[in-house]
Amino acid sequence: MTTMKRILVTGATGKVGQAFIEPFLAKPAFENFIVRALCHHRVLAGHGRLEVMRGSIEQQPVVAEAMAGVSHVLHLATSKETPETIMDVAVKGLFWLLEACRLSPTFEQFILIGGDASVGHFCYPHPIPVTETQKHSAYPGCYALSKVLEEVMLEQYTIQYGLNGCCLRAPWILEKDDFKYQLSFGEDVFGGPRWRDLVGAEQAEEYVRVGAVPVMVGADGRAIKRNFVHVQDLVSAIMHAIDNPKARRQTFNICMDEPVDYGELGAYLAKTRGLPTVEINTPYHSTWLDNSKAKFLLGWRPAYNLQQMVETAWEYRRPADEPRIIWYPG
Repeated sequence: MTTMKRILVTGATGKVGQAFIEPFLAKPAFENFIVRALCHHRVLAGHGRLEVMRGSIEQQPVVAEAMAGVSHVLHLATSKETPETIMDVAVKGLFWLLEACRLSPTFEQFILIGGDASVGHFCYPHPIPVTETQKHSAYPGCYALSKVLEEVMLEQYTIQYGLNGCCLRAPWILEKDDFKYQLSFGEDVFGGPRWRDLVGAEQAEEYVRVGAVPVMVGADGRAIKRNFVHVQDLVSAIMHAIDNPKARRQTFNICMDEPVDYGELGAYLAKTRGLPTVEINTPYHSTWLDNSKAKFLLGWRPAYNLQQMVETAWEYRRPADEPRIIWYPG
C-alpha cells in the first residue's frame, strides 16, 4: 500500500496556488500526494485529493490544525504594501509554520516562494548579474522588508534545526494578459510604474487612444532591463524542487533566461502590431537575475522568453465572468 504524503499550500487561492494545484495533482510523479489548501479571503472547492481549510497563518491554532499530518509545505501566502497586516502574515505566520515543521513527526520539506524585492528589484544599481549570493537590500516599503525577513527566517531555521528548506526567489510573476496590462497608460494598469502618473492624465488618455507602449528608461538614460517570470515557469520550478535532494537548504533565482529589455519590447510590439512607443524617464536601474543555479542543480528550464510573453498576453481573451481584480495594493 502506497503511503500518502500531504502538501500544505498557503495562499492557495492566489495566482501561483491556483496555477499549481491542479497540474500537481494530475502529474503521475505526485500521485501519492494529497493537497491541503489553506485559504483566507477566497475559498477553493475541495475534491478527491484536494482538502480545503479556511483561516489565516497569523493564528497559531489555525497553523497547528493545517499542519497535522503534513509532509511538505509550499508557502505562497503574502501581504503586499499593507502595514497593518504584513508583519503578522510574513513574520509571525511564517514563524508558526516553521515551528510546526520543526516539531512535526511527518515533516519533510519546506518551499518558500521568495521575491526579488529582497535584493532590491530595479530600485538599486546592479552592475553585475544578481546571483543568490547577493546581499539582501530591501527598497523602501514594508513589502520588500517582509521578503528579506522571510528568506532570513527560513535560512536560520535550516541552520538552527537542520530543517529541509528551499527558497525559490521569483521576480514579478505574470499570467494570462498581465504582461499586456503592465504597459497600459490607463487606470487599468497592472502593477507599476503607473505610467499615467508619470506623464499626466491628459497625455495618458491620448496614449491610450493610439495604443502607445511605454519604453521605460533608467537613470543611465538607457532602456530598462527588468526581470519577470511566467507563472507556468514558476510552477515548473516548484515541481522540480519537490523532494529534490539538491534543493535542500538552497535559494534559487527563478526567472526568464534574460530580463525584458523595454527597448526590445517596444520594438517588437511596433513591428508585430504597429504600436507606437513612448520613452518614459524613470529613476530605476536595469537588473539581470541569474538563473544558472536553478538550471544546474534542479535541471529546470524556463519556457517563456520575451516573444512568448508578448504573444501569450496579447492573444489571451479574458472571459466576461473573469474581470481583472487586484487583490492587494503595491
